[in-house]
Amino acid sequence: MMKSSKIVLGWCLSVGLFGGLAGCGSDRAEIKEDRLTVGKVQGEIKVGMSAAQVAELLGSPNIVTTDDKRREVWIYDKVSTDRVDTRSSSFASLIILGTSSQDSSSSQRQRTLTIIIKYDEDKQVRDFAYNATQF
Repeated sequence: MMKSSKIVLGWCLSVGLFGGLAGCGSDRAEIKEDRLTVGKVQGEIKVGMSAAQVAELLGSPNIVTTDDKRREVWIYDKVSTDRVDTRSSSFASLIILGTSSQDSSSSQRQRTLTIIIKYDEDKQVRDFAYNATQF
């Protein structure tokens, strides 16, 4: 009886270890949602930075275009939606009668962040602007 318990325990540990390791070999790239923030633009983007430095900080832009002098303009546009679900419940039970009630509410907030970075002929930041909204 003791030997079969050890076999079952060993089998369970093996399956658990294999399952845990199987999740570690994922080929998915990690996406950092917090890359584009107002604080990052205000604190880290500077006139004179190279396009490579900007790309390292903020990632690839959503739109790349040129101005009337054929200088590049990068546009980052991020929209996020936050949803908060709130539930409150009360539960009372008696030997004969049980009651429960549940109240729920949800709220939704949308935020946008648009960043425009203008480069000079040498691909250095010559100007940048941003706009953030929340509603």
